[in-house]
Amino acid sequence: MFEWISDNRASIALVIIIGLVVAFVWSIRKGLAETRLRAKDEVFGDPERTRGGWYWAVCGVSALMLVWFYYSWGAARAVFPKAANELCQVAKIDEALAPVSAALPITSRYLKSTTLVVRNRAQIEKLIGTMPVAALSASEQARLQQALDQTNSMISMLSDPASVDAATLTALGDIEQDILVLADRLAKGPQGMRPTADALAQPNWGTSEVEIPLLPMTPRGALFDAVSLEVVPIAERFLKIRNLSPELETAIATTAASLKELKSAEPALPLDEALAKDRKAYIKAVERIFKRIDDATIFPSEVMYGVDRAVGQLFRAVDDAKGGLGVVESLVFPGTGIVKSRTQCTEQGSGRWLPKPTDVVATFGRLANPDLENGGGYKGTTLLWWKWLNIADVVGFLIPDGLVDMLPGSYGTHGPDGDFQPHYKDRLLAFAQGDVYLGAIPMLDGHIWDSLFRVIVAMAFGVLLGVPLGIYMGVSRFFKSFFDPLIELYRPVPPLAWAPLILTIFGIQDDGKIFLLFMVAFAIMVISARTGASGTQLSKIRASHSLGATNNQILRHVILPNALPEILTGIRIAIGVCWGTLVAAEMLAGTTGIGFIENVARTVSDYELIWVTILIMGLLGLMFDLIMRWAISRLIPWRGKG
Repeated sequence: MFEWISDNRASIALVIIIGLVVAFVWSIRKGLAETRLRAKDEVFGDPERTRGGWYWAVCGVSALMLVWFYYSWGAARAVFPKAANELCQVAKIDEALAPVSAALPITSRYLKSTTLVVRNRAQIEKLIGTMPVAALSASEQARLQQALDQTNSMISMLSDPASVDAATLTALGDIEQDILVLADRLAKGPQGMRPTADALAQPNWGTSEVEIPLLPMTPRGALFDAVSLEVVPIAERFLKIRNLSPELETAIATTAASLKELKSAEPALPLDEALAKDRKAYIKAVERIFKRIDDATIFPSEVMYGVDRAVGQLFRAVDDAKGGLGVVESLVFPGTGIVKSRTQCTEQGSGRWLPKPTDVVATFGRLANPDLENGGGYKGTTLLWWKWLNIADVVGFLIPDGLVDMLPGSYGTHGPDGDFQPHYKDRLLAFAQGDVYLGAIPMLDGHIWDSLFRVIVAMAFGVLLGVPLGIYMGVSRFFKSFFDPLIELYRPVPPLAWAPLILTIFGIQDDGKIFLLFMVAFAIMVISARTGASGTQLSKIRASHSLGATNNQILRHVILPNALPEILTGIRIAIGVCWGTLVAAEMLAGTTGIGFIENVARTVSDYELIWVTILIMGLLGLMFDLIMRWAISRLIPWRGKG
């Protein structure tokens, strides 16, 4: 089943998108109709005004999912499943033509030659003005100045159209004509071209480790692929073209020999270590600029115009050959697009870091599979499953061995015959250590459960200890004065600041993470309970006194109910903060949990897995919040009603 879902992601996504569009339109119509019906009866600020409105929730979720499908290219894959493969073939042309287009003002606004001339001339002027005269003799200065002047004149020679020899002009002309031939070929269309059997046998877009099928799967894609293959040798020939005239070759040879002699010769002046270093660095800098000119890759602007026009015409031919594909690329492929690099085509832009919803679901399904032997779970642990838990292990965890040691009597010893006769303490010790079989019970297991367990246990301790202390701090001067400085001392410190210390003391197991979360929850619950208790109306307390209520009765029936809204709100806040802190703690040190999964996924740039963990965290947080909303509505139904 999972394989079928994975192979048919595009079709499934299309059905989902249609459903989302229908839900979005229907929810807006439903919401507007309900708004018109209730407009006359509602009063602004009435708590009942915020009840219901589930259709607006449908509207918001549908809109969010549609945006996700669009910017992740999920809509593109659903509606135009072959478009990415065709754009991959176009990217092949761009990659093959990159050596030529990089020398033209197509992508960088300026000819590469122009950029080289401006940069090298500026560096030559800088070198002339910063010559270390103290480290050079007069003759060395003259020779270096001559080398720089010669290099400058070489730039002029390379930029002069009259100095370009016939062979170079012919080679550039051949490049121009070959590119124009390819443009004409694109204009004629596929003309009976068909994809190969190997191409059609490729997995669909996004269903394998290869993001986009590399071989062309459509006639138009086959045309682009064929053109890209013919561009490769053209680009290779272009890279070998050099602007070398006899005069330039003579100047290069003379300057190279002079610099080589200067570089290898001993300094003409006695120099200390610093000046010798300056001399060596300056000669090396002059040589570096000369070698850039020695490459002879600077061409006059005039001789490159033909190649520039041909490449521009080829790109226009590609755009024309795209036809409707160009419109599809503009509308449903937001971002950079598809880029060919080495042996694969990859998604760039938003589609790169924002996985498609169907891919996230597929990754979640793989993780949720409890069959670890067949690729389920993550790092040898299920996502959320169950296992049989030995009751003796629980008993051994809860009962300290030292309690048995405190009992009267002694442990058994072996007799003269070597037989061991256990005493009652031996049996109790085995019980406390979990060395007896007491049966097994089903227990939740997996990354999600490990994270939930840590949060639940920490919250339980935080509520059980923090709420009573907060209540007494709200009604007692002693409790407030004594504990308030201690609480406020550590509360402002970010939880992650405590994490390294606590994890070092308690280790990377559950103990350290639970204690860290407890510190977070405890401070929040203390403050919430204290605020609620201290905010009790004095008239209610005096009325209770007048009716003969004791202090305990006032605390139980007046102060605690008054503080309950603040306490429940504090629990909502504490759960959220604990959840975020837990994930960070699991990322710092952990072998299980949602944070551990995201940390590993981050190191290998597995974006689908990262988004799975984000969604899991969000859904669990939403679950906690919905539970708290339900609890608030049941425990304090009077809230907001006077």
